[in-house]
Amino acid sequence: MRSLFTQSPVLLLSRFALAFSWIYQGAVPKLVCRSSGETELLGHVIPVYQWACIAVGWMGAGEIVFGLLLLAVRQRWVFQLNIFALFSLLIYVMLFEPVLFTEPFNPLTLNVSLIALSLIALVELKKLNN
Repeated sequence: MRSLFTQSPVLLLSRFALAFSWIYQGAVPKLVCRSSGETELLGHVIPVYQWACIAVGWMGAGEIVFGLLLLAVRQRWVFQLNIFALFSLLIYVMLFEPVLFTEPFNPLTLNVSLIALSLIALVELKKLNN
């Protein structure tokens, strides 16, 4: 808890916004409200519907854990992993469901914003460690 007070407000805000996004995206569309779009998107690599549903649940739990990790760990690798994961998700959607890029609040606008927050966090961490 003490380390929270040694961080810049910008770093704290970035971490909380990123964590909120991952926790929300893991909980609401994957666990609480089980979006059919999530299952359909995963269906491109897991053709058995029941298995895709199970995988979506596990992915939701993993996203929640990753969101908590963003809150708990104040190291560069967490934000670098976040950038890699978001970029990989963009490539996946581009390959399998490019029509999603035409929707409001689409994966491109969401992921680019979250990548930018990660880059801001990395800059703030570098300032903190100097």
